[in-house]
Amino acid sequence: MHVSPNYDAIIIGGGPAGASTGAILGEYGHRVLILEREKFPRYHIGESLIPFTFQPLDRLGMIPQMRQSHFVKKYSVRFVQPEGGRSQPFYFSTRYDKNTIAQSWQVLRSEFDQMMLDNARLKGVEVREEIKVTRLLREGDHVVGVAATDAAGCAHEFRAPITLDCTGKEAFASQANGWRERDPFLNKIAVWTYYQDSKRAEGIDEGETTVAFIPDKGWFWHIPQHGGMVSVGVVAEGKYLTRDGVKDPEAIFQREIGENVWIKDRLSVGRCTGEYWVTSEYSRHSRYCASPGLALVGDALAFLDPVFSSGVMLALKSGVLVGETVHAGLVAGDLSPERFATYGATIRAGVENMRKLVYAFYQPGFSFKQVVERHPEAAADITDCLSGDVNKDFSRLWSQFRELVPLPEDLPYGEPLVSAASAVN
Repeated sequence: MHVSPNYDAIIIGGGPAGASTGAILGEYGHRVLILEREKFPRYHIGESLIPFTFQPLDRLGMIPQMRQSHFVKKYSVRFVQPEGGRSQPFYFSTRYDKNTIAQSWQVLRSEFDQMMLDNARLKGVEVREEIKVTRLLREGDHVVGVAATDAAGCAHEFRAPITLDCTGKEAFASQANGWRERDPFLNKIAVWTYYQDSKRAEGIDEGETTVAFIPDKGWFWHIPQHGGMVSVGVVAEGKYLTRDGVKDPEAIFQREIGENVWIKDRLSVGRCTGEYWVTSEYSRHSRYCASPGLALVGDALAFLDPVFSSGVMLALKSGVLVGETVHAGLVAGDLSPERFATYGATIRAGVENMRKLVYAFYQPGFSFKQVVERHPEAAADITDCLSGDVNKDFSRLWSQFRELVPLPEDLPYGEPLVSAASAVN
């Protein structure tokens, strides 16, 4: 057993949430350790960045590097009906400053995540890859660090006054503590792959994200990337995708191509790169955002259906906010769970706003066009929420939505757990 010297903070996971949290704390001069079980660069889904990713990237000092990158620039989003009818592109520049959030990027996550992790290293964070955290170390109801095993099979213990779970959808601490809850409404299945040299738009529209509908409120994403690659996947209820007893991912994907004329045309040329990926139960939430010695960040706190590509934005936003919260706590000598109340409330409010938008999207017969026809002023609020400005007051918009469809109430999650002994499992 190798016991390392103490750190100011231990971060489990080196993805966008972990790298952004680490970069903030490293910038302040704290001794920070990131433990990542894989070797970067590594594959990850989630390539489309929405406009309000700009603010956390700017705070992290990443915008110059992003602008110099070869990532495809994203200026708009478009929706396509099953028969091929296309909406006009929704250009971000019609509402936002052209020099900042009116343009985003379609990234290759292996490259983007490497850039983010290297940024944390540049700010003084110690990063150890290919080391798997196996359990949280506790003294009473306090988390005091983690136990881990490296690639050679050697056991380690790392200690710090705060441990930050940034393990993404795996949600390591939430699972270990019995806090993980399924979303009662949003549980879809996705099947996706990548195409090389298929059809794509030109000029400013080359990088647009397209949401292409199929029957029963299912949809394809179509996300152009650099190097002639396109990320394309289908999302729907499991009972729809596995109808007629079909369970093979490739068979499901190829069948659904025929359900949207536009997708069928786009993929009629080029070639599939060969591998098909599947994931299910998209939306999950942690009952708590923090407990003594522990805080949850990004997807480890809440993982939301990806139809509007909010995941990376929420990961970066939460990473920056929790980094600032931990820094203030370290300076004050107080990292009690109560200190994370504002952090948890802010992230949960953003998640709940996006969740209402997603839930409405999946309701039979609903469209944003219906809302705007009734209430033209709603267009601005819809655009802001879709773009990631999720902590605005959208109460008027939700009242307008409820004229057409029911919306879920906020889930009672996200507060800090002051004492682990009070948890109700």
